[in-house]
Amino acid sequence: MELTPRKVALHLGLFLATFITTTLAGAEWIYGKSILVPGYTWADFLSGMPYSIPFLLILSVHEFGHYFTAVHYRIRTTLPYYIPLPPLPFMIGTLGALIRLKSRVESRKQTFDVGIAGPLAGFVATLAVLGYGFATLPPPEFIFQIHPNYQQYGLEYANYVYTDSFLGAGGADIVIGKNLLYLGFEKLVGDPSRVPNIHEIIHYPYLFAGFLALVFTSINLLPIGQLDGGHVLYGLLGYHGHRKVAAVVFMIFIFYAGLGSLTFFGPEADPIWYMPLYVAFLYLTLTGLRRSWQDTLMYAMIIFVGQLLLAWVIPGIKGYPGWLPFAFIIGRFIGVEHPPCLVEEPLDTQRQWLGWFALLVFVLSFASAPIEVIIFPPPAP
Repeated sequence: MELTPRKVALHLGLFLATFITTTLAGAEWIYGKSILVPGYTWADFLSGMPYSIPFLLILSVHEFGHYFTAVHYRIRTTLPYYIPLPPLPFMIGTLGALIRLKSRVESRKQTFDVGIAGPLAGFVATLAVLGYGFATLPPPEFIFQIHPNYQQYGLEYANYVYTDSFLGAGGADIVIGKNLLYLGFEKLVGDPSRVPNIHEIIHYPYLFAGFLALVFTSINLLPIGQLDGGHVLYGLLGYHGHRKVAAVVFMIFIFYAGLGSLTFFGPEADPIWYMPLYVAFLYLTLTGLRRSWQDTLMYAMIIFVGQLLLAWVIPGIKGYPGWLPFAFIIGRFIGVEHPPCLVEEPLDTQRQWLGWFALLVFVLSFASAPIEVIIFPPPAP
């Protein structure tokens, strides 16, 4: 791709905007310093960099893994487009980054290599960030700098502060859902006396940035459509194999995400209204399977009835509704299938092993419920 000054300025501008928004997000996550609140200072902004720098480093390594592999195969491509998010509460500062391929990828091998290069490169960078974060954990008393009101309970604060009576005065409780890889670092690298509580990981910038990078990695490695994992699966199984497996994985993903759907609309909602709305949502999401409308409706009803039956058998079971918007984006805009390449030659043994390793990385990085935010409104006057 010809890099004109105007194009370079666009990509650089998006990067700088994303650097600013992630730094603002870091300051808010770590220290509760929001630019939307009067009194925000330059020092507050700088305090967010221990989050934004490692997070954007991992993101950049991931995208340039794709970029340089595409350049190696002489595939026309853009530089990464970074996607900033406004500095609103509970935002992480970015939706990630992407490159656009400007010419067709000719073979399964090229599709596989370009697709797998990004997540594996980013995965290595994530291991480095998490390793550093766990090796340099501050003393456990560090949390008292963030929450001075915890100090009255000493290091046994966890027995007192995560209760309705303590949090009911207003505020938010943010719980991180660990994945297998994070748990491995916690057990093998971190000092047990310094490992933070799951409610407080957001205040440890390297751990939080590394955790979010793993979440992004797992999303990218979902073996669906033209996500990175979809490219890997297509390289391993070809067009027909990918079509079958991706459809099954996509429906399982939706089924899990929507578990507990009866509670999505609140206890006062009338099921006569919200059940058809939810089935319509499932139908629209499942159009990404590119089946007939009759089959698509049938799949939507099977998923919905299955979710209701499982909720009846196991009361209180719930998935992670935060995955549903992402499933909708896949179904409506990305698609579940992978377009065929001109050359459908199978991969060599080395690439096959690498592909299965990438899918193992997906399993190790995937958190069933990555972030749960519980809002406690202030008591009524």
